[in-house]
Amino acid sequence: MIQDFSSPVKALWRSTRTIAQKLGETGATALLGSRDCLLCLDNAGMRPLCSSCEDLVPRAGSLCPGCARSLAVPGPGGPCPCRRRPLDALVAAFEYRFPLDRLVQRFKFAGDLAVGDFLGTALAQAVAAGARPDLVLPSPASDRRLRERGFNPAAVLAKRVARELDVPWHPALLRKVRHTPPQTGLPRKARERNLRGAFRCAAVEGLRVVLVDDVTTTGATLEALARELRGAGAREVVGWVVARTPPPGQDA
Repeated sequence: MIQDFSSPVKALWRSTRTIAQKLGETGATALLGSRDCLLCLDNAGMRPLCSSCEDLVPRAGSLCPGCARSLAVPGPGGPCPCRRRPLDALVAAFEYRFPLDRLVQRFKFAGDLAVGDFLGTALAQAVAAGARPDLVLPSPASDRRLRERGFNPAAVLAKRVARELDVPWHPALLRKVRHTPPQTGLPRKARERNLRGAFRCAAVEGLRVVLVDDVTTTGATLEALARELRGAGAREVVGWVVARTPPPGQDA
């Protein structure tokens, strides 16, 4: 007979974590041991990044839901002149440039789930002040991409964000039914053609839905997903992404 030790171990960890919180960071470090910074591997105490690397990470904010450019004035009243698109709002936690881009690449291509946990938590913190959605959905991956990579980075992020904000999430309501070549390097129109007919969604009638993804450049993927959600009855569609790549011609 195999004995299940999971419950006692979880109870011990909860007790230790409670004690660490009461002790503060210095006492917790002494009790549990320090963590290595995810970027430079220096001592980071109980945080994922040391203070030096934390200062280097480029923060983002509200983006234009039409062209993914940063808004000088956050929200739908921002100064961007582009036409309205399927997304009601778009928020990024970071700019996709050094050193944040290194972390995203480690997560996506090396399967570093500790980095994914940090990125998901950071995204949740970036959107925590806003209205809570009815449902969080990850940008879906094709079956072929899942076989190649072994996991869907957006699903890992969506699960973490939903847990942090205590809102429902569902990994399978939105599906990618056709494999598409990578979007990297394609102009907006080519990206839109590349994604045409690639997604299917179950009914989300009357719901305020959030789409979670790792990186956006032009917003074409999120727009294609938003159109499917609108067709499935969503009353509002918002995009939350870890990082935003500056569009051509815009300084990071």
